[in-house]
Amino acid sequence: MLTDTALAVMWVGLTCYALFAGADFGAGVWDLLAGGTRRGQEQRRLIEHTIGPVWEANHVWLIFVIVLLWACFSPVFAAVMSTLYVPLTLAALGIIARGAAFAFRKASTELWQQRLFGIFFAVSSLVTPFFLGAVAGGVASGRVPAGLAEGNVITSWLNPTSVLGGVLAVLTCSHLAAVYLCADVAREGEGDLARHFALRAMVTGSASGAVALAGTAVLHADAPELFHGLTHRALPLVVLSAVSGVVGLGLLATRRYVAARAAAAAAVAAIVWAWGAAQYPAMLVGSLTVDQAASRPAVLSACLISLACGAVLLIPALWLLYGTFQRASTPEAPTERGGTAP
Repeated sequence: MLTDTALAVMWVGLTCYALFAGADFGAGVWDLLAGGTRRGQEQRRLIEHTIGPVWEANHVWLIFVIVLLWACFSPVFAAVMSTLYVPLTLAALGIIARGAAFAFRKASTELWQQRLFGIFFAVSSLVTPFFLGAVAGGVASGRVPAGLAEGNVITSWLNPTSVLGGVLAVLTCSHLAAVYLCADVAREGEGDLARHFALRAMVTGSASGAVALAGTAVLHADAPELFHGLTHRALPLVVLSAVSGVVGLGLLATRRYVAARAAAAAAVAAIVWAWGAAQYPAMLVGSLTVDQAASRPAVLSACLISLACGAVLLIPALWLLYGTFQRASTPEAPTERGGTAP
């Protein structure tokens, strides 16, 4: 019971990271594709305004997942970190470069500096989710055996399933970002820009579905255990993800952007949990089950109690943060001379 509870809590953290940080990465992709300095200025302004207050907070979920994996399932942590250290290092560098470039671009006054930091921000936003998806593909396809550095450090993440995972991660992040931005832009009264992002959301959503459908052949050949789990135990979640995705596209077409945001989030969350259900009870396919990898009950209990105490502070704080910056902008107060306040 304690083991499954710890695993479920960790999976909740992974889902939150996919939904929140994933949208941040996707926003960077749209920053890359916004166009030239003049044509893309309005889109980049919107992206910066939307993710600026929350992008650092979103990485709390990644730290949460890593710490919980280390404390509650240390053999899995050791195996993953020692076998997949190449893509994990590249992903970490991407996160650091992305954050630094985002901050420096905002503080820069010269156009060439803004362009330089903008390139680093956008490219990092593109490659980081790819490497994280490749890590997930390596674990899901059974290429990470138990033990320290027992797996191949190259083929463990350069393989068909990992490439599929990386491509899906990039497309999913881009789709989430476009859907979220639709609602943000519409709330500010910019209808034309909202329809622009809605079109991008529909394109990336359709592309994600097409890649996922084609990827079943890849999984059948390269990750048969995962394929079997997705088509049997986890099939209801797969169907839920597909239905939510189609409903989300319909809501985008009818300009119901807030409801489309919920549908897109449900589609992504369902597929994350489908992966977990398909692989359960294995944590490292062919090597370790959940019970074999779990720490002692005393450690699990201490972790869960600590998390419950921390959640009392963290959840209201995050709720306030997200809620504050999801309100529409208010007009600036006029000055005594009839202008606007600085």
